[in-house]
Amino acid sequence: MPFVFEATEIDGPILITPRIFDDSRGHFFENYKRSDYHAAGIVETFVQGNSSRSDRHVLRGLHYQIAPSAQAKLVRCVRGAIFDVAVDIRAASVNFGRWIGRELSEDNRQILYVPAGFAHGFLALGECTEVCYDVSAEYHLETERGIAWNDPDIAINWPISKPLLSEKDLNYPRLANAGVFP
Repeated sequence: MPFVFEATEIDGPILITPRIFDDSRGHFFENYKRSDYHAAGIVETFVQGNSSRSDRHVLRGLHYQIAPSAQAKLVRCVRGAIFDVAVDIRAASVNFGRWIGRELSEDNRQILYVPAGFAHGFLALGECTEVCYDVSAEYHLETERGIAWNDPDIAINWPISKPLLSEKDLNYPRLANAGVFP
């Protein structure tokens, strides 16, 4: 199998490490293979691919979509490095409000699977950082939601205290005031 699938401390997100084939010409690896992902319990069909470029210390998130457009995500950093975060916002979950964070980079080539029911965000750790992620539902403005990146009830341990944020991300509510998943 060309992947190692590692459960995280919260039920749902999975850290995926692909098998890398390096030689004098460069490298090759599979970042997605449906049969292997399905065998590991990741059964969504991914229908849209997104990419972003961010300067150092740009924080994007915490974003999610509600039904009928709730999204699972496969996130990877193709240039630079990010601190990637998933927050459990499933109201019935024993882990409601808990978060996990992982460094994803062009060097480690790891992928984070973020299931629907989690808010997602990342902090760019390097200059000109590029992130690619596939989602299981198309983007719809009407179902887009967000949570404050610095909500003290969640208490994410971001690597910096003063990130660069969009106006939209600056104005998201705390988790207690945001719509959550049933």
